[in-house]
Amino acid sequence: MKEIEFQTASYEQWEEQAIKALKGKPFESLFTKTIEGVTLEPLYTQEMLVEKLGDQLEKQVATIRALSATNGVQIAQQITGDSPDQFFSNLDESLSRGNNIITIDSRLPFTVDGQFTAKLSDYLTEYSFKLMVENENDPLLKVFNGIEENKRDSVEGFIISKGAVNLKGYSKVRTLGANTIPYHNDGANAVQELALALALAAKQLKTADSYEAFASKFFVNFAIDTQFFAEIAKLRAFKVLWKAFAAGVGVQAIAVPIVAETSVRSFSKVDVYVNLLRAGNEAFAGAIGGADVLTVHPHDVLTKPTATSTRIAQNALLVINEESHVLNVLDPAGGSYFIESLTADYVKAAWALFLEIEEAGGIEAYKETISTQIEEVYKQRITEVETRKHSLIGTNIYANPVDELPIEENPQFSDVKRLAIPFENLRKEFAAANAKIAMLTFGELKNFKPRADFVAGFFNTAGISPEQSGALDTIDAAKAWLAQADADYVCIVATDDDTKELVPALLADKPSHIVLDAAGKFKEEADAWLSKGLNGFIFAGQNIIEKLRAVTASMKEVQR
Repeated sequence: MKEIEFQTASYEQWEEQAIKALKGKPFESLFTKTIEGVTLEPLYTQEMLVEKLGDQLEKQVATIRALSATNGVQIAQQITGDSPDQFFSNLDESLSRGNNIITIDSRLPFTVDGQFTAKLSDYLTEYSFKLMVENENDPLLKVFNGIEENKRDSVEGFIISKGAVNLKGYSKVRTLGANTIPYHNDGANAVQELALALALAAKQLKTADSYEAFASKFFVNFAIDTQFFAEIAKLRAFKVLWKAFAAGVGVQAIAVPIVAETSVRSFSKVDVYVNLLRAGNEAFAGAIGGADVLTVHPHDVLTKPTATSTRIAQNALLVINEESHVLNVLDPAGGSYFIESLTADYVKAAWALFLEIEEAGGIEAYKETISTQIEEVYKQRITEVETRKHSLIGTNIYANPVDELPIEENPQFSDVKRLAIPFENLRKEFAAANAKIAMLTFGELKNFKPRADFVAGFFNTAGISPEQSGALDTIDAAKAWLAQADADYVCIVATDDDTKELVPALLADKPSHIVLDAAGKFKEEADAWLSKGLNGFIFAGQNIIEKLRAVTASMKEVQR
């Protein structure tokens, strides 16, 4: 083994082999453009990174490591409860099982009164906290009135609020936050989130006595999405940007905490256990990327978390902290050719957008423009999900048709522009229509099965399991089955050659109450078939939402 050597292959040699493997497809097909406009290479090498960053690479890595506010990530499990007694019972349970930071959203399902805040104040003198409130008049903030003055200077935590919160005597409570999560929930991409974090910081710095006083009260709040490497790069990029921000005001950067939570933007109300996997993926990215405080949302958080789902969510970070050992390494992503390159791309693009915001007069003056930009990104995300360019497991692909859509909704996340919402609404529409959907499968099973599976999966996204005719082997058998079919909609599923024979024959005697589609793309025959009564086609790359809504509309039209 000691004598075995592997020759180093150059990028050019690798490219040559890749082109052969592509079998006629262009090499450029291996490049991927992200929603941020960054082009991802199929391969990253040390030479490419040095050429791109030069001596800036070492500075980038050193900056990220120097501007870490803490060592490791602290667990900030959110505490819920239907009553004060249940809340405090859940709080005790959470703290006993490894929760580091008491996390509370003030939109609790019970009234926050003096008795509640008085009891909570004892906890906040012992544990760090993260409070999410509406503004400085939020009833939850009365908890600070009950803390003895001689203890206030040792109280540590974060307050996330839409408006400014002024707490006198609490020097270690951070109240100046760049909360990018509302923008994230509206669809913002990583570059926009980073630029907005700086813009929000710039706005708050203008009213501070000094940078040092500001930095001692400041923190940034990010949501971590499912794009694993992109989210690692996002958090690392913030630290580089923070150094540049400080240099821009003529001071040396002071490390500030990165507070984060797992994103629910990709969460679904159906097949919720997929959300568990998403949250674990997001939590791991947050930990590796350098988050100091991290909240992992339970997989059923869109409706109502249970004791079990909450514990699973908390355990995700416990496993990362206690079992993975990844946090025993300083900056575990540092030096990765791909991540360092992506980090640099984010830094460059986000800094340019931040300067654009500042030149326009700051975040308030740029509010309409950034809202429009984020809306465009959101539309792109939705289109990619609806056409399956972006997979949303359990929603637009591998959907569970029998999973019922829950009615209950958690108000904390009711305004998030989730990518699954169009599909959840589609399930409601098909359930209300009570339509009978079927597939006319023709020929040998091995020939039509791939296309039948595709069509079934297409309808599964709407909560429908189409009935199948079985393997019909003659045109007469197909015509007889269609004539007697107890269905409102039928899709013809066969090979291209068989479909070209079947469609004209079936259209000649098509029952008037049935909406008829064909699976596949048939550009040359389409116009003739449509003119003779075919409703349309189902094929890969199609917008699922638009197509299935057109199906329900066609069925309603036929029923008239």
